[in-house]
Amino acid sequence: MKLSTSQIRFLRSQAHSLKPVVMVGANGVSESLLEELNIALNSHELIKVKVRAEEREERDDAIEQLCRKSKATKIQRVGHIVTLYRKNENKPKIQLPK
Repeated sequence: MKLSTSQIRFLRSQAHSLKPVVMVGANGVSESLLEELNIALNSHELIKVKVRAEEREERDDAIEQLCRKSKATKIQRVGHIVTLYRKNENKPKIQLPK
């Protein structure tokens, strides 16, 4: 999904107070983790994910896999925390600005 700069800024402001709901641990991106990620994205649309990887390349790879496999858009990454957004086509909860 292609988002404008103002939409990304809006989503970042909405995500400021959120806590991570999914955590990528030592096992990396597994099928069960992707299921949990999809459930969280379907119910919340905007979530934070904590990626526990020591090396920056490992974190970037895990984040890229999460985005690709869940069809989510990366809003921002701060350290080990990444904010993801995926619109729920059936029941949208977040109204994006134009």
